Amino acid sequence: MAIESLRSAWYGRSLSARADGSRHSFLRGLAIHLTNPKAILAWGAISAIDLLRDASMWDVWFLYRALMACSSVVFLGYAVLFSARRIIAGSMRAARVLDAGFGRLFGTASIRVLTARIVPG
Repeated sequence: MAIESLRSAWYGRSLSARADGSRHSFLRGLAIHLTNPKAILAWGAISAIDLLRDASMWDVWFLYRALMACSSVVFLGYAVLFSARRIIAGSMRAARVLDAGFGRLFGTASIRVLTARIVPG
């Protein structure tokens, strides 16, 4: 991801997004966010941390409903926000700067993970 982001920042990229705030843009954004595997893994990690070993079925269902409500609000909010004409146009103008920033962030994180010392516990 770091290399692709930096390459896009250096050479630019062909952006196919239309800055018309169309229904297509909304549905595309919604589909991207609702099918994001990182969200599923993050909520799974939260569940594993939050639920005690002897959690009741009520606890599991309560947490599940809370996570679904939170995810729905966040992802629908993203879909609405990023399907707006002004946001699309702004992100297209700032694409190279954003790509450079994400490239640096991903590169730094990758190097930190690769050079981390694992201390036996």
